[in-house]
Amino acid sequence: MALAAYIQGNLAVERKLPNPQKTERDPRKKIYRPKGLSVREKLFYLFTVVICVAVACVIVWRYAHIYKMNSEIHQIQKQISRMEASNNELNRQISKLQSYDRLLTEAKRLGMVPVDDKQISRIEPTAGGKKPDSAR
Repeated sequence: MALAAYIQGNLAVERKLPNPQKTERDPRKKIYRPKGLSVREKLFYLFTVVICVAVACVIVWRYAHIYKMNSEIHQIQKQISRMEASNNELNRQISKLQSYDRLLTEAKRLGMVPVDDKQISRIEPTAGGKKPDSAR
């Protein structure tokens, strides 16, 4: 500080600092300060925020529900395709087991012989439309 006084001139003279100017207010002028929000406005803003949060929650919930349903649909479709493949394999096995050649070889293996007309006995229905007692 001493050096600054020397540079400006005489060391014996007290330095005068510039005083900040004070502005005087006009007593007739009123200064309007913005007041805080009224209770009604605060409630309105709170209600608006609550509504926005509720709508956002509903939207997120719906997307989560849709995602869950889509994953269940994909699982069911995979299960259906596996069952269709299994059904196709079973149908192929049925047709293979029902073939005439296979039935003939199985019958011969079990010792069966073709049926003669003498072995077939036909029973005629009796009068009155009743079945004979032996057919029951």
